[in-house]
Amino acid sequence: MGVAMGMARWLRWPVLLAAPLLLTSCLLVPAKFVSTLDIRADRSFTFTYVGEVQLLRSGTPDLESEEPAGTGEIGSWNAKRGDTALASMTSAQNEAEADFALTTADSEEEAAQLGRLAEALSQEYGFRSARYIGGRKLAVDYRINGRLDHAFIFPFNPDGEVLIPFVAVELRGKDRVRVKAPGFANDQSGPGSMAGMGAPGASERPGSMLDGRFTLTTDADIVSQNQEDGVETMPDGTKRLVWPVNPGTRDAPMAVLRLKALP
Repeated sequence: MGVAMGMARWLRWPVLLAAPLLLTSCLLVPAKFVSTLDIRADRSFTFTYVGEVQLLRSGTPDLESEEPAGTGEIGSWNAKRGDTALASMTSAQNEAEADFALTTADSEEEAAQLGRLAEALSQEYGFRSARYIGGRKLAVDYRINGRLDHAFIFPFNPDGEVLIPFVAVELRGKDRVRVKAPGFANDQSGPGSMAGMGAPGASERPGSMLDGRFTLTTDADIVSQNQEDGVETMPDGTKRLVWPVNPGTRDAPMAVLRLKALP
């Protein structure tokens, strides 16, 4: 877990969930949490996520009659669909909303699978604990240290796929990195949103259960950022940005930092 990878693949990186344990048509999203990212000018970093993650049923409509199933590549999710496909998606969304009350409870099979998933995650590097708490939720405590000489993405597991990461750090040239947390926003209309890429339907919308705080601290120069209250300077000179995250959060937390240049 926490393994870095080229950002060219960032829209194909996986959910935390190992494929054999993944429930059919599920997506992992943040719920109640506190997350921190500390980046030093020398490129060392520490990332934490403590709180809940929610497993959603995707509710994605079957569009086989309109076009072949996607491969998981970004192009397949961004492809323009015809009016018939869009009507099918709308119909499926309405059905999902009507059936939501009947599908929120965990079945015995789901509870067992989620329990095994939590046990498996607790064995992964970076996870100090992971446990199933009911309601299709896991409580996790994750912490990892590293060096930003490559991109960083959370969560990461090579056995599965997901549409959007919680947090991603992308290298920008030799001396800059961009921090972005698309998982900590509820913008369902943009080109990078889950809704725009054919992800979960209706009632279990990504972002609808967001309740948390994301804090970025650094001793590096902050080139740009989108926290409207601005940068807070601590007594020791460390700069801090704090983003409250809730279902009304439309803009994903973002900052560009200038670090020690790579060779």
